[in-house]
Amino acid sequence: MPNERHRPTLTLTLLGLALNVQAESTPPVYDLGTVTVTATPEAPLGTMGADQVASVVTLDAMRRYNRDTVGAALDLLPGVTVATNSRNEQVVFVRGFDSRQVPLFIDGIPVYVPYDGYVDFGRFTTADLSAIQVAKGFSSVTYGPNTLGGAINLISRKPTRELEGDVSLGFGEGTTRQASANVGSNQGLWYVQAGAAWTDSDGFRLSSDFEPTATEDGGARENAYHRDDKLSFKLGLTPNATDEYALSYYRQHGEKGQPPSTDPSAARYWQWPYWDKESLYFISRTALGATESVKLRFYHDSYDNAVESYTDDTYTRLKTSGRGSLGAAGKSVYDDRTLGGAIELRSTRFARHDLGLSVQLKQDEHKGDDTLKQTEHFEDTQTSVGLEDNIRLREDLTLALGATWSELRPETVDKLTDPVPKPDTQSAANGQAGLFWDVAQVGRLYATVATKTRFPTLKDRYSLRLGTAIPNPDLEAEHSINYEIGYQGTPWGRLSLEAALFLSDVTDLIQQVNDVEDDKYQMQNVGEVRLAGLELGAKAPIGTHWELGGNLTLLDRENRSDPDTRLTGVPDHKLTAHVLFRPIDRLEALLYLQYEGPRWDSQTVELDRYTTANFKLSYRPVEALLLEARLDNLADADYALADGYPAAGRTWMLNARYEF
Repeated sequence: MPNERHRPTLTLTLLGLALNVQAESTPPVYDLGTVTVTATPEAPLGTMGADQVASVVTLDAMRRYNRDTVGAALDLLPGVTVATNSRNEQVVFVRGFDSRQVPLFIDGIPVYVPYDGYVDFGRFTTADLSAIQVAKGFSSVTYGPNTLGGAINLISRKPTRELEGDVSLGFGEGTTRQASANVGSNQGLWYVQAGAAWTDSDGFRLSSDFEPTATEDGGARENAYHRDDKLSFKLGLTPNATDEYALSYYRQHGEKGQPPSTDPSAARYWQWPYWDKESLYFISRTALGATESVKLRFYHDSYDNAVESYTDDTYTRLKTSGRGSLGAAGKSVYDDRTLGGAIELRSTRFARHDLGLSVQLKQDEHKGDDTLKQTEHFEDTQTSVGLEDNIRLREDLTLALGATWSELRPETVDKLTDPVPKPDTQSAANGQAGLFWDVAQVGRLYATVATKTRFPTLKDRYSLRLGTAIPNPDLEAEHSINYEIGYQGTPWGRLSLEAALFLSDVTDLIQQVNDVEDDKYQMQNVGEVRLAGLELGAKAPIGTHWELGGNLTLLDRENRSDPDTRLTGVPDHKLTAHVLFRPIDRLEALLYLQYEGPRWDSQTVELDRYTTANFKLSYRPVEALLLEARLDNLADADYALADGYPAAGRTWMLNARYEF
C-alpha cells in the first residue's frame, strides 16, 4: 500500500565524476555554441569556466561513464533526476523543474518540440558532442524566454587539427548494436566536422525478481525495441582571429515500441513508426572593430512523428474508435516546425563593462491528424529582447546584471472539432543579478538572484487530453524567483570542492484542476511551489592508482497552494558514487553505485527505492584503441521509474573505440 503520509520531497544525490588520472586533456569546446553569463577569468580559449556548481558535463565524462544519450549524461550532475516515463521517453528534472521549464538547446538554439515543450532525451545521442552545459535557476538572457528553472545546452564538436576523429562499435544485451563515427579537419581558414551514430536494439531483459503479470511475462520486455540514427555536418569559415561563420545540418530518425503497462487495466499498445528531426543552423560571430562584435543565430527545425494505437499485444489491428480527441484512436501524425533567429551585440568599449544586447524571434507551428480525420493547426510567435552587463568591479570581482522582455503572440488556432477562441497576446519582464568573487588559490564564491518566466505551450492551452480535459486558451505564464549562493574551487592539494544553497519560489504554476465540467479537468494557473536545497561535491585522487568522488543534493519541495496534492516525478533521495582503480597506465576498473529513494508517481502510488551497481573494465592495447566491457545493474535489481514500467535488469555491453 502507498504511504499516504504527507511530507516534503527530499532528494539526496551523491555522485562521483571521475577525473582522468592519466591527465588526458579535455578537447576544446565549440566557442560559438557556448552560452555563459560569466566565466572564470583564467579559463583559456576553447574551454568553459563554470558559472555555477557542476554546470558542465565534459566529453571525457560522457565517454568514461558510457553515457550514450543526453539524458544518461545529464544524470551525472547533481540536482538532476532522469527517468523513463510511460511513453518510453527519457525525461529530465533539474532541481524539481521539468524539461518544459528547463528547455533544451543545441549551440544556444532551442530544440524543444513546439507542441508540448518536451523532448525525448533518449533520442539525442552524445557521440557528436563536445560538452553539455546546464544553467540552474540563473541563466544568460540570451537563451530567451521559458527558462523558468534554467537551461540545458548541447555543444557540438569543432576540429582543432588537420585530421582527427574516432570510430566506435558496440554490442550488448537484447542484441543491442551501436556504431558511431566522427571526422573533422581544421585547415585554418575553414573547417569541416561530420558525424554519424546508429543504435538498434530489440529491447532489454527484466530482472529475474520481476513477477509476471497478464501483460508482461518477464524475460525480454514486451514491445521495447528502438532504432535510432543521426547524421550531423558542420562547415565553418574562420577568415581571421576574431570572425567565424558556421553552417550546421542535423538529421535524426527514430522508431520505437512503447512497452505496455504491467498493470492490465492501464495497458495500451502503442508503437512509434517514426520520430524524426531535421535541422539547419547558421551561427556567426563578427568583430565590428576593436571593442564590438555581433553574433547571429538562425535556425529551422522540423519535428515529425507518428504514434499507432493497437487493439491488443499482437500489434496488427489499429483502433477504429476513440473518445473524440486527437490521438485517441488509430494512427496520429504530428508535424511541427520552428523558424527563428537571434542577434546578439556585445561591447567592451567602456572600461570594466562587457555589455550585451540580444533580440530573438521564434515562430512555432504544430499540425496534427489521426485516423478519425480530426485535425488541428496551431501557430505561435515568441519575441524576446535581453540586455546584460558583466561589470568587473575589481580584478577578482564581477557583477553580472540582466533584464529581459518577452512576448507570446498566438497566430493560428484551428481545430476541426471542439474549436477554441484565439487568446490574447501576453508578455513578461524579468531581471537578474549575480556577484562572482574569484579568490586566489581558493576558488570562486558567488550569489545570484533571477526572476524567470515560462509561457504555456500549445498543448497546455488547447489539448483535450484524449477527451478527458477542457482546453484553457487563456492560460498565463508561470513565474519563478530563483536564489543561489555557492562556492567552487580547490582549497588544498588536489581536492576539489563545490557547494550551493538554492531557493525557488514558483507562482502561477500550471496545474490540473479536476471536475471542472462533466468529470473533466482543466489546466489552470493555481500552483504555488517552493523549491529549496543544498548541493555539495568533492573529488580527489588517492595516491597514484585510486580516485574517489561524490556529490550530494538535498531538495525540499513544498506545494504551498495545495499541501494535500503531491509533487511527483522526483525521488525522495538519490545517492551515487564511484571508485576508480588504475593498476597500470593502460588498464582501468570503475565501480559506479546509484541509490534512489521512493518517489510519488501519482497521488496514490509511491514507487520503491532501489540500488544499482555498474562495473566497467577498460584496456588500451595501443594508445589509439580503447576496449571496454561493462555490466550494468550488477545485482539485477527489480525497480521502476514509472508505475507499471519496470527498468532493465542486469545487462552487459562490449565496446571498442579507435581515435585518430
